[in-house]
Amino acid sequence: MREVIRARGHEHVRAEHASTFEVTTDDWLTPAGDCIIGVEADRTPADFDPSFVEACQSHDATIDVRVRVDADGDTYEQAVRARGHPDLSFEGDRSVVFRTSDYVDDRTGAVGAAHAAAGFDRDLVSALADGAELTVTIEVE
Repeated sequence: MREVIRARGHEHVRAEHASTFEVTTDDWLTPAGDCIIGVEADRTPADFDPSFVEACQSHDATIDVRVRVDADGDTYEQAVRARGHPDLSFEGDRSVVFRTSDYVDDRTGAVGAAHAAAGFDRDLVSALADGAELTVTIEVE
């Protein structure tokens, strides 16, 4: 099962956070938001299909998050493997957060991520800082 979120970068994208990465529906970003990789997201966890949510609510669920950035004819892609958790509610209506830890709140899209914002390719991050388009594809097995 799959969910797709479209967003865009922002001049303040730094992707330096060590334990999370996030995509938000907000249209702004301050320099302090070092986990946010995209703004103006077209969807949030609250929009996800109930069957997708149910599939993610298992410790055995594998969640693959693919980030694709298209910028001036160049494409950057990166995959992050994570896992599900029984407490994932997908009720967040503002943003989705992927975490390296096991912490869960209504915005959490996956836990145990292989890396956080700081682990993203720096060319991909630079493209996002220039305002490139971003597609986040979340698949659960």
